[in-house]
Amino acid sequence: MNSLAHEKSPYLLQHADNPVRWHPWGEAAFARARAEQKPIFLSIGYSTCHWCHVMAHESFENEEIAALLNADFVAIKVDREERPDVDRIYMSYVQAVTGHGGWPLSAWLTPDLKPFYGGTYFPPEDRHGRPGFPSVLRAIARGWREDREQLLAEGERVLNALRERDANRRPATEEGQAEADLATAAGEAFEKGFQYFYQSFDQDHGGFGGAPKFPRAANLSFLFRCAALQGSQSELGAEALRMASFTLQRMMQGGIHDHVGGGFHRYSVDEAWHVPHFEKMLYDQALIALNALDAYVATGNARLAWPVHGIFSYVARQLTHPAGGFYSGEDADSSPAPGAPKAEGAFYVWTYAELTAVLGEDTPLVAAHFGASEQGNVPPASDPQGELAGKNVLTRGRLLAETAQAMGIPPEQASGRLVGTLKKLREARARRPRPSLDDKIITAWNGLMISALARGNSVLVDLDPRALEGELLRQAVRAAEFLQRELYDAERGVLYRSYRQGRSGIEGFAEDYAYLVQGLLDLYEASFDLRWLQWAERLQHTMDATFWDDANGGWFNSAANAPDIVLRLKEDYDGAEPAPSSVAVMNLLRLGAIFDGASGGTEASSYRTRARRGLLAFRTQWQNLPQAMPQMLCALEPVLEPPRHVVLVGDPATADFRALAAVVRQTFGRQRAVLAVTGESDRAWFANRQPWLADMKPVNGRAAAYVCEEFTCQAPVTSPEELRRLLG
Repeated sequence: MNSLAHEKSPYLLQHADNPVRWHPWGEAAFARARAEQKPIFLSIGYSTCHWCHVMAHESFENEEIAALLNADFVAIKVDREERPDVDRIYMSYVQAVTGHGGWPLSAWLTPDLKPFYGGTYFPPEDRHGRPGFPSVLRAIARGWREDREQLLAEGERVLNALRERDANRRPATEEGQAEADLATAAGEAFEKGFQYFYQSFDQDHGGFGGAPKFPRAANLSFLFRCAALQGSQSELGAEALRMASFTLQRMMQGGIHDHVGGGFHRYSVDEAWHVPHFEKMLYDQALIALNALDAYVATGNARLAWPVHGIFSYVARQLTHPAGGFYSGEDADSSPAPGAPKAEGAFYVWTYAELTAVLGEDTPLVAAHFGASEQGNVPPASDPQGELAGKNVLTRGRLLAETAQAMGIPPEQASGRLVGTLKKLREARARRPRPSLDDKIITAWNGLMISALARGNSVLVDLDPRALEGELLRQAVRAAEFLQRELYDAERGVLYRSYRQGRSGIEGFAEDYAYLVQGLLDLYEASFDLRWLQWAERLQHTMDATFWDDANGGWFNSAANAPDIVLRLKEDYDGAEPAPSSVAVMNLLRLGAIFDGASGGTEASSYRTRARRGLLAFRTQWQNLPQAMPQMLCALEPVLEPPRHVVLVGDPATADFRALAAVVRQTFGRQRAVLAVTGESDRAWFANRQPWLADMKPVNGRAAAYVCEEFTCQAPVTSPEELRRLLG
C-alpha cells in the first residue's frame, strides 16, 4: 500500500510504515490522481522537524485518519530538502492564503497540481474552535464531490494570483531608466534597512522582534556591511556592529547554543534564546560560523569567534561522511533512555539529579554558571507539551568572573573546573540514545559549510591550532572533492541535489549552484588553488544557462523543463538561508572582478553586467522592503563601485606570503577580489584572462602584494605593515 520503502530520503523512510497509502512526488502519483479523479493531499516536511513528528504520530499513524486519507485522496510525501522547488511553490500558496507558513506543510491540490486549500500542522481532533485534521479531510472530500468546479476554479485563481504577484515585482521596462538612479535608491535602501533593524532590535536579548527568534544570518551580514561602508568608528557603523555583535553574544550565551557538544539548534521559542527547538541543521552551523567570523574580523573580539571552534568540532564529529561530505542535520527528538518514547530535547536537557550524579561537588558551580535549578529552568510557556518540566536547558547567564565571585574561587580555578565539567557532561550525554541523523548530503548546504571552513582557516590562524595547521582547509577541500566526485556530472556540467547511499536522481536547483560557487570562491581565496576558481566559473555558466530569466533578469528556483512544476518562482526573501539570487549576484561580481578584465568584457559576456541585471530584477523588493533581502543589499557596494583587487605574488608555503595573506583576510572594510600568482602555471593561465597580471613578480625574492583599484595598481609592498596601511 505504501510506496515509500524504496526511497532514499530519511524523512520519507520515516513514513514508510504508516497506514497512509503514501506516494513519493512523481508521475505515478499524479497519474493515479488523474485516473481516479481524486484530489491530492500533499504533506511536506523534513526528517529533523519536531512538529512533523507530532503530526505523524497523531494523524499519519492513526488507522482511522489513514482510512479517510486513503478513501478520498492521493497522498504524497515530499522531503522539502530534496525538493525545495516543490516546497517553495506550495509554501508561497499557504503563506498567501493564511498569512503564515511552516512545516509540516499541508496542501490539497487538483490532479493537475494546482493548490486549492492548505495549512501547516493540523491537530488530530477539533480543538479550541479550530477544526482537526479529520474534519478538514471530510469537508474537502465533500466539497470535491459536491462543488468540484469551485475548487478547480480556486486552484486556477491561486496560480494566477501568484503569477501576478511575480509580475508586479519585475524591474522597470527600460533597464537604463532602472539604473539611472540606482545609487540614490541603494543609499535609501541601506538607510531604510538599517532603521528597520535599529527599531526592531531587542536591546535586552539581541535579535530582532520577539519570540520565536531565528538566527537569520543575512540580517547580521547586512549590519556588518553597514559598519564597513560607514566606518566602524562612525556613529552608524558603531551601532551596526553593536547590534550584530550583541545578538551573537546573546545567542552564544543562550540555550540555542549547545554548550556541552558545540553547534547551534534551529531556533528559540522564547525571546531570550533560552529554550530552542532542538534540531541541528548543517546550514545553521555554516551561517552562524560565517557571522561569528565577520564579527571577529570587524571587532577583534576573540570571544565572538570562540563558538566557531565548537561548531567546527561538532560538524567534524557528528555531521561528516567518512569520504568528506557533510550530513544535513540531527533530529529534535530522541529517547531519554533506551526503549523509552521519544521526546523533544531529551538528549540535551538535564534534571538537577542527573547533573549531580555526573558532577558531584562541581554541580553548584555548573548550576550557578549555566542557570540550572532543582525545579528545572524551562518556563511552562516555552514547553506547551510539558516534555521539559523539571529539566534544565543550559544557558550561560553570567560572565566567568561573576560565577567565580559567586562561588568564592579565583577565575582561573573556575575556568579549569568548568572545562572539566563540560567534558564529563559530554561523556555522560554520549551514553544516551542520540537523536536520529539525517545523513543526506545536500550540495547547497555543503557549499555553505565549505565557505565557513575556508574562511575559518583564513581568519582563525591566531586562535585555533586547526587553522594554523591547515586542518580546516583540508576539511573544506575534502568536501569539495566529494561533491565533484559524487554530485557532479562533468560531461554535462550539471550538479545533483543530494547523496545518500549513492547519488539521487534529482538535479541541482539554483541554490545548489549559488551556494557551491560561493564556497568554491572562498576555497580559492583560502588555498589559491586554481582548480576551485575554474570549477566555480563552469558552475556559474551552468546556473545561468539553466535558471536565468533572460526576459526580466534574476534566477528561477527550478529549471525551465521541469515537468512537475506548475509555476516557476524566484526566491525574493533572505530567510533562514539566503535567496539564491542574492548569493548569485555577489558571486558574479566576484567572478567579474577576476575575469571581466580592464576592458570590462563585452556587454554580453560581462559578469558584472549580469550581476547588475540580477540586482535590478529584485529592485522592487529590496527598495520597498529592504529587510526582506538584506543579503542582496550587501551586493550594492560592489555593483556601484569600481573593482578592487589585492594580488599576492609568491609561494603560498612561505612565511612572508602567509603573513601578507593574513592581513588581507583579517582586514575589515571595503570588498576586494583577492588573487594570487603562485607560480608560472598560474601566471600563464591568468595571462590569457587578465593580461595585466602577467608582469607582477615577487620583490627581491620576497612575496609581494599589489593593491589595485579600477585595474590601476600601487607599487607592490612586501611587509604586513605596509599592506595594512594601504588597505586602511
